[in-house]
Amino acid sequence: MGGFFGTISKSACITDLFYGTDYNSHLGTRRGGLATFHKGAFNRSIHNLENSYFRNSFEKNLDKFKGNSGIGAISDTDPQPIFMHTHLGKFALVTVAKINNIRELEKHLLKKGYHFSELSSGGINQTELIALLINEGNSFTEGIENVYDKIKGSCSLLLLTKDGIIAARDKYGRTPVLIGKKEGSYAVSSENAGFPNLDFKLDYNVGPGEIILLTADGYTQLRKPNNKMQICSFLWVYYGYPVSTYENINVDFVRYECGLNMGKNDQTDADYVSGIPDSGVGMALGYAEGKDIPYRRAIVKYTPTWPRSFTPANQIVRDLVAKMKLIPNKKLLEGKRVIFCDDSIVRGTQLRDNVNILYKFGAKEAHMRVCCPPILFSCPFIGFSASKSPLELIARRIIKELENGDDEKNLDKYASTHTEQYNNLVECIRKKLNITTLKFNTLEDLIKAIGLPKECVCTHCYDNSSYF
Repeated sequence: MGGFFGTISKSACITDLFYGTDYNSHLGTRRGGLATFHKGAFNRSIHNLENSYFRNSFEKNLDKFKGNSGIGAISDTDPQPIFMHTHLGKFALVTVAKINNIRELEKHLLKKGYHFSELSSGGINQTELIALLINEGNSFTEGIENVYDKIKGSCSLLLLTKDGIIAARDKYGRTPVLIGKKEGSYAVSSENAGFPNLDFKLDYNVGPGEIILLTADGYTQLRKPNNKMQICSFLWVYYGYPVSTYENINVDFVRYECGLNMGKNDQTDADYVSGIPDSGVGMALGYAEGKDIPYRRAIVKYTPTWPRSFTPANQIVRDLVAKMKLIPNKKLLEGKRVIFCDDSIVRGTQLRDNVNILYKFGAKEAHMRVCCPPILFSCPFIGFSASKSPLELIARRIIKELENGDDEKNLDKYASTHTEQYNNLVECIRKKLNITTLKFNTLEDLIKAIGLPKECVCTHCYDNSSYF
């Protein structure tokens, strides 16, 4: 996925830009970059984050950044920000995007005489492609609308010019864009988690397809928002930081409500509830209240070297990191029946290993409650997981086994709670992962906890729904 942060101020902006971008680090792990504008010139730095955190990579070189405006990005895709000098003027660009028709657009632009100078993992840099699509317009607004019209997938972006920062949210609002303000300064970010510590107050939720120009004196609308929205539900389930809000709905509140409802309706006997750090904790606290049993920290995260979500691109390393960063508490586990709450089950590899460790440390029973429904479809819009094929998902692999080699058969029935197919799927996942009992949150209860109409929330990964 990825996240971005931009700020424009009446004074030097680099401190806010540096820490604001760092507060998006949980959204990506591959690359980080900063760009500032000062006295008619841009300055940029990009670092690989696969072996070092954003803060460590940039902190020692901050004195080279000057200026009152800047943008930054944490990316799981390509090196950014990029610079462009076009008929629209000079600008720097960062994006949070997933482009499914990138090859088609590459051919379109090459045929028109454009060329690509940036490369990423052997292919074109998708942020440069977006910049070239913007350049097809007669204005920045028209160019961004061209991006909305041409790409299949999603794209939110920040564009730094001599006149300010242009912020544009994906046309269906699949990813959030939030504006904060303080005296003499404005900020725009994928997350508002960092606003309070930087003294910004959340001031505005940019609407789907809306385009905003920010200056140090305020912001103006360049394009009105679209009437339809489908924001990703997985932001509340997993990606969002607990203190963040999207559409004025707090992340931790949603997780708590999901747990509260499941706890009230669960008849399973257990000694206490524990959350799988970090995204399972809010749900577990709600579950403990709903079921009226204690909450205990039977498993904790080792924070000195994994201070936030850290998900290497390599699957083998990812599995190792998932194991190493979580430490069970043997004293609390021995002879106990424990209900564990987690955000989701994607591949199942990490959870299976963790459950086996819990038994090794003396747990009598390990029950699992999951904040969202089974994930049956890879995401075509923002790529919340590294899964490229549906068969990387444990649910689809099991469906293939149940349906004699056809992983696409009866998917609508497997996605519907309490059908025979759904119950068989959950039971097979339970056995595969060696869990005492397993229950997933229903899609209806997840939507109820989020509090937006179903048609305003993207649930494609659970039910293959697509309203637009």
